[in-house]
Amino acid sequence: MIVWAIANQKGGVGKTTTTVTLGGMLAQRGKRVLLIDTDPHASLTYYFNIDTDDLSNSMYALFLAGKDVTREQAQQTICASGFDNLDVLPATMALATLDRKLGTQSGMGLVIRRLTQLLQNDYDYVLIDVPPVLGVLMVNALAASTRVIIPVQTEFLALKGLDRMMGTLKLIQHSKSLQHQVTIVPTLYDKRTRASLEAYQKLRTMHGDLVWNGMIPVDTKFRDASTAQTPPSIYAPNSRGVFAYNGLLSTLLSQDQPV
Repeated sequence: MIVWAIANQKGGVGKTTTTVTLGGMLAQRGKRVLLIDTDPHASLTYYFNIDTDDLSNSMYALFLAGKDVTREQAQQTICASGFDNLDVLPATMALATLDRKLGTQSGMGLVIRRLTQLLQNDYDYVLIDVPPVLGVLMVNALAASTRVIIPVQTEFLALKGLDRMMGTLKLIQHSKSLQHQVTIVPTLYDKRTRASLEAYQKLRTMHGDLVWNGMIPVDTKFRDASTAQTPPSIYAPNSRGVFAYNGLLSTLLSQDQPV
C-alpha cells in the first residue's frame, strides 16, 4: 500500500481537487483506492454526495477509538464513492474539536497510520486530504504517509503559505523521525498573467527539484466536475486540467512502487 498526504497550510490551493483527481485516475487504472477526508469542512466527503448528517460513523468516531480502533470499525465507516475501485472515509465538523478534546492523549498522532495498517490488504493507494491547520489531523496524515504532495497556487501569498508548510514538515519529520518524498505541485496556473509566471519561476528557484516540472492550469472543468460530483478524469477526460494531472500521476507512479 502507498499512502500520499495532500497538504498545505494555506487553503484554496487545490488540495481536494488534487486528491479527487489523482484518486479517480488511479481507480480508472484498476487500483483499489481509499480517499481519507480529515478536513472538518468535509469538502471531499460532500464531493461524493455523502451527507454527513446521515452518517452513523465517520473519521471522528475512529479517532475516538484511538489506538484501539479495529479493522471492523474502519470497514464499517468507509463509504462507497459511486465509482469503481474508489472508496471514501468521510469527515464531519466534529473533527474540529479533536485538538481540544483528544490532542494530548497518548497515541493520538498515529491513528491514521494504524488505520492504513489495518486496511493494508484492502487498498493499493490511500490519499489523505489534509486540513490547512497544524494540529492532530495534520500530524496524523504526515505520520501515516510516505509522500507529501503540496499543491501551491501560483501567486505570491501562496508562496508564503508554502514556507510555513515546509517548516511544519521539517518539524514533524524531526520530532517523529519520519522521512517523506515531497512533491510541490504548482496549481491554478494562468499563463496569461505575469503573476503566475513569476510565482512559478520563484517556486523553481526556491525549491528546485522538489517542484514538479509541470503545472496544473486554471480549468473551469474542475468546477463543473465538482458540481456533477464526479472525478474530473471521468467527467472531462480530455480537458487540459486532467491532461496536466495525468502528467503528474505518471511522474508519481514512476517514483513510487507499492510495497
